[in-house]
Amino acid sequence: MANKLWEKDFEVNSEIEKFTVGKDCEMDLYLAKYDVLGSIAHITMLNSIGLLDDGELLSLTSELRNIYHKAESGDFTIEEGVEDVHSQVELMLTRKLGDMGKKIHSGRSRNDQVLVDLKLFARDRIRIIAESVKILFDELIAKSNEYKDVLMPGYTHLQIAMPSSFGLWFGAYAESLADDMLFLQAAYRITDRNPLGSAAGYGSSFPLNRQMTTDLLGFDSMNYNVVYAQMGRGKMERNVAFALATIAGTIAKMAFDACLFNSQNFSFIKLPKECTTGSSIMPHKKNPDVFELIRAKCNKLQAMPQQIMMMMNNLPSGYFRDLQTIKEVFLPAFDEMAACLEMAAYIINRMEVNRKILDNPMYDPMFSVEEVNRLAANGMPFRDAYKKVGMEIENGTFHADHNIHHTHEGSIGNLCNDRIVELMGRTIDGFHLEKAEKALRTLING
Repeated sequence: MANKLWEKDFEVNSEIEKFTVGKDCEMDLYLAKYDVLGSIAHITMLNSIGLLDDGELLSLTSELRNIYHKAESGDFTIEEGVEDVHSQVELMLTRKLGDMGKKIHSGRSRNDQVLVDLKLFARDRIRIIAESVKILFDELIAKSNEYKDVLMPGYTHLQIAMPSSFGLWFGAYAESLADDMLFLQAAYRITDRNPLGSAAGYGSSFPLNRQMTTDLLGFDSMNYNVVYAQMGRGKMERNVAFALATIAGTIAKMAFDACLFNSQNFSFIKLPKECTTGSSIMPHKKNPDVFELIRAKCNKLQAMPQQIMMMMNNLPSGYFRDLQTIKEVFLPAFDEMAACLEMAAYIINRMEVNRKILDNPMYDPMFSVEEVNRLAANGMPFRDAYKKVGMEIENGTFHADHNIHHTHEGSIGNLCNDRIVELMGRTIDGFHLEKAEKALRTLING
């Protein structure tokens, strides 16, 4: 069994060890390649301040790059008895390079190692989520433009209310994602700050060059105060979780609409057949399983900020083992969010729309406001017009005019999709993703 980095001259009870390690090794596999990136930046800085010579830097960097490629290809494992990813990387280095491998920990604590790992992981995964959101956004805008002239009922209180359109329905969710992207950008910017060099939260007596590691890892800036850098553990995850939750809220609502509109009572849309399943007893069933699962998973994601908040809610400053458990809800969430976005984009792309919904006279009363407004525009007092049309509906003499003309911004006849696209574009540009991507490519490729 491998020694722990902190182990002294006594053996830890195996049951206590099992309890305290928990799922950490499983979770740390998410962080492996990011731990290597942080180590390459750190030893480059150690060389610059004279704590590693050029030969040691060359050997360590070469071997760390080999480990990085193992992690990226899925061949990296944390061996039995090894406590975490940091221990595994150091163990692999010492096996290859002897005592030289132990030098990578100078000026670091596992506290700031995991902090930088989590920052690099979250920053990368936020980028992937942003790209996935944009794909779904583009599908919604395309569908909005395609069906901009197809009317459908709008509802309040689940009662037929006023004319809407598929242009509005698809476009509404596109604009919602544009707003959600602002939260994601804010989460990215909070994440894009370097904690490396804060050590256990109180700095180091080594003359560390924190600006150098900040630049090498492509961070926008650093967490300057070393105590705050450690306080950021959990806070960063909570803020990112809130951003994911806003996206999840949009998708869950859209999924609910789609399940409702797909039912025979509505028949507004038809979902792709491969995204539905049948019943074991009822041969006519086509259940919207994929959207139902998207809805459930997104609702689970919306609970994540509260879970993280409760884990860190009553902790004072400094590190506590409680923070380890945050990984279990935080790290897998990105894959689940990305999968929901991918499935939603697939369905939206292949969704069929019923162009003849309003042929059914049961929807005629929703044109009542149009008639009230027409009478008012022609000089009749609004309340008199309202009463007149209301009596016609009661008496069964109301005749709906389906030819409506809405021209103001954001209405049926003026969707403003071009402006929504522009809004999304400005937000995406504000991430400045290229800085981090360029820095990490340089770190890995030399």
